[in-house]
Amino acid sequence: MLFFAQWKFLYLLLLVPVIPAVYAVLRRLRLRRIRAFGDSGLVGRLMPRYSGAKGWVKILLFDLAFAFFVLGISRPQIGAKLSEHEIRGAEIMICLDVSNSMLAEDYSPNRLERAKLAITRLVDKLQDDRIGLIVFAGSSFVQLPITTDYVSAKMFLSSISTESVPVQGTAIGDAVLTAARSFSAQSEKSRAIIVITDGENHEDDVVDAARQAAGLGIKVYTIGVGSVQGQPIPVNGELLKDRSGNIVVTRLDENTLQQIAREGGGAYVHAGNGEFGLNPIIDDIRRMEDEKFNSVVFEEFDEQYMYFFAVALLLLVIEVLVGDRRIGRRIF
Repeated sequence: MLFFAQWKFLYLLLLVPVIPAVYAVLRRLRLRRIRAFGDSGLVGRLMPRYSGAKGWVKILLFDLAFAFFVLGISRPQIGAKLSEHEIRGAEIMICLDVSNSMLAEDYSPNRLERAKLAITRLVDKLQDDRIGLIVFAGSSFVQLPITTDYVSAKMFLSSISTESVPVQGTAIGDAVLTAARSFSAQSEKSRAIIVITDGENHEDDVVDAARQAAGLGIKVYTIGVGSVQGQPIPVNGELLKDRSGNIVVTRLDENTLQQIAREGGGAYVHAGNGEFGLNPIIDDIRRMEDEKFNSVVFEEFDEQYMYFFAVALLLLVIEVLVGDRRIGRRIF
């Protein structure tokens, strides 16, 4: 398949039909001036060797040369070579809580948006590390498989909301086990799970899940989002209430998150508005032994611009060699 590395130059091809049109207008204006000067037939007899047809030949050759020149500067490329690269880094699975409690506004603008911003800034700092994303509430699923495609990571992250998981609740243990199963087959040593949540676990035994992950050689880190005092949850412009009509207050459960980190061999960080807590965790992960990963990428497209430039130059040479005079009918 043919690709154009500088495809924006292709807009210059819009001038290709314009050049003959301008030439036609100029020829018509020239003919009018000749008629104003005198008899056009007499002028023709005064210049018997002049060829009007060759003017069209020259302008069409120039037009074709211009078109090939534009195609050349657009850098046409064909094919690609598969190349295997070896990189060193860690594999990081981030488990992000998207339950309704993450809408509490003890962070600006709320817990979930502040967490997404922190993850985005983290992704911008990554180089050879591989990252994946798990979203969870009452259940969990893989939002982004483990990858080094940081652009896709930020794109998937921007689309996350509390509606990403239809089942409400907070099943942190299920999220940890889902993350543990989502690492690549190449990874054995440098693996880490970062759980970002308020810690209010209502569904499963998250401490046992962290213990299982640690048994597989995976470190589990936790970041507590929220305040111990508690905060109401705004939903659709109103504060969330329970079945009795009481306002629901969500509180940070630091004890649970500290137990998860302790059993998972990681660390617990309470997220702040300034330093969210991801940076010190990443610094600790980078002290782990780097894993070697092999990745296959496309590279070294075969450039074709020189052929288009060659055709353009040939057409220009022919255009110069084509004179304005008619070819004589008699050889001798």
